[in-house]
Amino acid sequence: MTIIRTVEELKAIYDGVSEASLVKVTRTLTAEYRQMIEASPFVALATVGPEGLDCSPRGDLGGVVRIRDDATLLLPDWRGNNRIDSLLNIVRDPRVALMFLVPGSNTTMRINGRAEISVDPALLESFDMDGKHPRSVAVIAIDEVYFQCARAVIRAELWNPEQFVDPADLPTPGTLLKAAKADFDKDTYDREWAGRAAKTMW
Repeated sequence: MTIIRTVEELKAIYDGVSEASLVKVTRTLTAEYRQMIEASPFVALATVGPEGLDCSPRGDLGGVVRIRDDATLLLPDWRGNNRIDSLLNIVRDPRVALMFLVPGSNTTMRINGRAEISVDPALLESFDMDGKHPRSVAVIAIDEVYFQCARAVIRAELWNPEQFVDPADLPTPGTLLKAAKADFDKDTYDREWAGRAAKTMW
């Protein structure tokens, strides 16, 4: 196996960055970038901390983030598993990266920036959903924003229903848990999960 060890070796096989790849990067949201992000109900949030890296899915109906201004995003932390891996990382290292998906669009949006965790009561209450609000909100200062070309999503045929996998052909969450802990009660977990999730969505 031949391993690349230096920047020079790497650049020797990836030469020739196109103009479009460079000029697409902006420091704040353009009107068009804003439109793309407002249409996205899903983002992958990447963070870094002393223990390593984390990438967490975040989703919300009607837009996964709120745009406070052209340089700032607000990402509420809704109910989850309480591991708080992303939040633990942010309070120790503010660097974050986000990748937004828009169902039906092959273009993805990327943002790199710095985040801090707010528990301001007025801010939390502004995200009220069915009488509930997040316990915290990530306030993200944008350092750079750009779109990603569509090749990866096109290759994956991500939105092609003919390529969708039947969930019945995949391990259930309970089965995955039992693989990690032999005496885990997978049947009870799988049977109760949908009802439990419906009651704790926000």
